[in-house]
Amino acid sequence: MAVSLGNDSGDDDDAAPMSEINVTPFVDVMLVLLIIFMVAAPMMTAGVPVDLPRSAAPRVANPSPPVVLTVTREGAIHIGDERIDESQLSARLAALKAEKPDLAVHVRGDRSVSYGEVLRIMGRVTAAGIPRVSLIAEAEPSGAPR
Repeated sequence: MAVSLGNDSGDDDDAAPMSEINVTPFVDVMLVLLIIFMVAAPMMTAGVPVDLPRSAAPRVANPSPPVVLTVTREGAIHIGDERIDESQLSARLAALKAEKPDLAVHVRGDRSVSYGEVLRIMGRVTAAGIPRVSLIAEAEPSGAPR
């Protein structure tokens, strides 16, 4: 940061205007925005809250974004953030498959939902003609016993 003390001659009339930009307020605003985005970004990842089970399996890389199908603790089914009835699930998935032939579906099932319920929903996905179905789980903590 620079300070202009004027010229040594004592003439105030001949003083040139100071042409410096104070960037301190700009940096302050940018740091506040950075902190806001760092805090808000993790909150925008999942639309429907679910308590996922943990798994030691490695992550699967998929080149195209999959359709996320969520089964909540209450048994409600969501495609993305949109709630859908189970009776409409096969038709909706078939329509998505028609738009995108290499469609993959990732199923997020709450840990308290029974295994049979999640398997029945996965059966509806494959009945809609989508063979690429995966389950989503949280990674185990690194110090967890195996």
